[in-house]
Amino acid sequence: MKGLGDIMQQAQKMQATLSQMNKEVEKKTAEASAGGGMVTVVANGKGELVSVRVEKEIVDPEDKEMLEDLVLAAANEALRKVQKLKEEELKKVTGGLKIPGMPNVF
Repeated sequence: MKGLGDIMQQAQKMQATLSQMNKEVEKKTAEASAGGGMVTVVANGKGELVSVRVEKEIVDPEDKEMLEDLVLAAANEALRKVQKLKEEELKKVTGGLKIPGMPNVF
């Protein structure tokens, strides 16, 4: 049976691994597009949008709501992809174990 010291040492090791993994994930990006590629958004692992590209053909001053919807759709998808990337990296560290509080490490 493992002693409390061993468990604490393993927990500290996992925390250090998670911290390093989080730093690596923050550097990664995810891209998503909407409107057949007319709007493209890139988000980083920090959950921040880092770029938005809008093709000029989609810009219609008479229908700005459509453009707003496309930007919103692409942004949400890019953020979902980043979250999925984080979850996949977390599974690598935890072996897929559901550890209370772990989803909040990012």
